[in-house]
Amino acid sequence: MSAAGEANFPTMIIPRGTEIRVNAHGQLSIKTPGNLVIQNSGIYSEIESTNGSIRIEENVTVEAVSIRAGQACFIQGTLTAWRVHAKRIALEDRARAFIMLQESEHLELAKTARLVGNFANEKELYLMMGKFSPQLKELPGAMDMGGTQPQHREISSDRPTTMKIPAMNVTAQPAPDDEHLRSAQSLLEREMARADFSAAEAEALRELVFGLRERNTQRIALIWRDVLGELRSRSEAMRQAYEHLEQAFAR
Repeated sequence: MSAAGEANFPTMIIPRGTEIRVNAHGQLSIKTPGNLVIQNSGIYSEIESTNGSIRIEENVTVEAVSIRAGQACFIQGTLTAWRVHAKRIALEDRARAFIMLQESEHLELAKTARLVGNFANEKELYLMMGKFSPQLKELPGAMDMGGTQPQHREISSDRPTTMKIPAMNVTAQPAPDDEHLRSAQSLLEREMARADFSAAEAEALRELVFGLRERNTQRIALIWRDVLGELRSRSEAMRQAYEHLEQAFAR
């Protein structure tokens, strides 16, 4: 192939120390020591820049469970994330962010930017979702938060300290074992009848059981360890439920 032909293809530079993995749900996880620039839309599990910053460019739509940046997270396009942790989060002109848990020292919003969410911690979120569980049950399973379809952009070369991500296709992985989910649901439903839980513990447990009833595996995968880990009870039923969920999501 000629040099002119090669110039038409994007270049991806992976710095030393970068880790790229795929979780049990087929979601991509990227951890890199330097800056990270995302120029193509995608769905991720975790995105992390341990020492640098993360930038989501204009006309790019990103969905992620967790985003962590050693310095700043700059958003020009659209971001939907469960948790964003950075010293500074900046939404630039026309940026849109749907962030459930926002952990930052400084938050900057341009006049035309929009931020939805912004809970301080998971307990606040569990309490709110528990109060409105009937309304949540009526919501459709998936919605397009970004609006218009993203436009793909050409990727140019950059310094090795900056990683740029072109579009990637990831094969979906098998769903969690439904037998283990049914067993965990049965155990936890019986535990809900107990009266020794605090209000926050009861709300968190109800949220987990609700996810199990609906077989919302993505939601269960996000919260089950935190919910069961924060419950003061260490009953035999709780231990068995923990083991079933661990087996369900072990693959």
